Amino acid sequence: MEPRATKDAGVSKRAALVIAALGSFLTPFMGSSVNIALPDIGKEFAINAVLLGWVATSYLLAAAMFLVPFGRLADIYGRKKIYVSGISLYTLFSLLSALAGSTAALISFRVLQGMGSAMIFGTGMAILTSVFPPRERGKALGINVAAVYSGLSLGPLLGGLMTQHWGWRSIFLANVPLGLVVVALVIWKLKGEWAEAKGERFDFTGSVIYSIALVSIMYGFSLLPSLPGAWLTLAGVLGIAAFIKWESRVQNPVLDVNLFRRNTVFALSNLAALINYSATFAVAFLLSLYLQFIKGLTPQDAGFILVSQPVVMAVFSPFAGRLSDRIEPRIVASIGMALTTAGLGLLTFLNAGTPLAFIFTSLILLGFGFAFFSSPNTNAVMSAVERRFYGVASGTLGTMRLLGQTFSMGVAMLIFAVYMGKVQITPEHYPLFTASVKMSFAIFAVLCFGGIFASLARGKVLDRP
Repeated sequence: MEPRATKDAGVSKRAALVIAALGSFLTPFMGSSVNIALPDIGKEFAINAVLLGWVATSYLLAAAMFLVPFGRLADIYGRKKIYVSGISLYTLFSLLSALAGSTAALISFRVLQGMGSAMIFGTGMAILTSVFPPRERGKALGINVAAVYSGLSLGPLLGGLMTQHWGWRSIFLANVPLGLVVVALVIWKLKGEWAEAKGERFDFTGSVIYSIALVSIMYGFSLLPSLPGAWLTLAGVLGIAAFIKWESRVQNPVLDVNLFRRNTVFALSNLAALINYSATFAVAFLLSLYLQFIKGLTPQDAGFILVSQPVVMAVFSPFAGRLSDRIEPRIVASIGMALTTAGLGLLTFLNAGTPLAFIFTSLILLGFGFAFFSSPNTNAVMSAVERRFYGVASGTLGTMRLLGQTFSMGVAMLIFAVYMGKVQITPEHYPLFTASVKMSFAIFAVLCFGGIFASLARGKVLDRP
């Protein structure tokens, strides 16, 4: 079925790209800037490290829980409708987070903000894929990926600046006017609606099983290697198995498992995304600690070095997207995965005397790798399914991203626990800290190397609808 907006295709394409890019900028900008503000939030509310962690984690968990369900709801009731609802919720709870008077209130508003974020990410890429024809899709998705990494790049820099001069609440307030602009643009410029699964039933039971299982896995993994963490993770894995069994029997599943069983391109492209995020998300976390503790840099100087990676991603993602319109996406994405593996491999040689130029070069290489992987891989995922599954495909890819990010941090924390135990990073522990960082990068490099083969094995995608 063709989208009803094609009668105004010229305006719709331009408007859809601007709207999706703004939405894709907002959510990563919030995530990366809030991390800079966590110490100030902790001081104001006098909260411990665990609760402080939940200020960040609650947002991530909520986004992961609702991505696939809202992607399916968007396919049934309309992607534009869900998208504008998500931007509205995100903007409202950004304002309420800025006004929060307690830890409980802030975490609650962050959960609801994460729900709005899921509605944005679950539909933004689907709208772009609906509006742009296959031969222009990679370019549009590349620009969208560039917006994501522009948000990631500017988050630490602007977040630190705002926190220092106007307090942590200013970060949440800054999202409000931009959110209102996006809502106005959707209402004013984006004509038509996309609901290729209109009339089909929504699988509420499957959504509940999925959400509970996902929370169990993500929360349980954050508690590893403790016994409760292991039990929760196991319960989550069993929940996912129950979800897959339920989805294979229900008439209108929230996630059509046949997309994975019968669609090799879709399955392996999502697996490649999961592997890539698992291998790369903790890089900034590990290097931030290394640069400040081992190299003695200030947070600002460390930030200027770390920002090189997302800047390269943002600049070259549109080029990689356009390239994937002309060359098989699996080839471009696999080259990106190989470059990422090389960058991670270089970082396994870190020690106290490593020159900053070496670290900078490694980050540039990682930036190129992720730029050449992400938008072509997104192109492959979205081009591998029929129109009526665009929302679910978009939501599934977003879930791979969130699961990969959580797993990446989990691996880093497990290595710290094994090598160092639960101690502070003080000079007497610097050798063990450096060893744990090197081991983390070695594991990530091996993981990413395996991802090259998952990426290459997916098959051709350009001729798919």
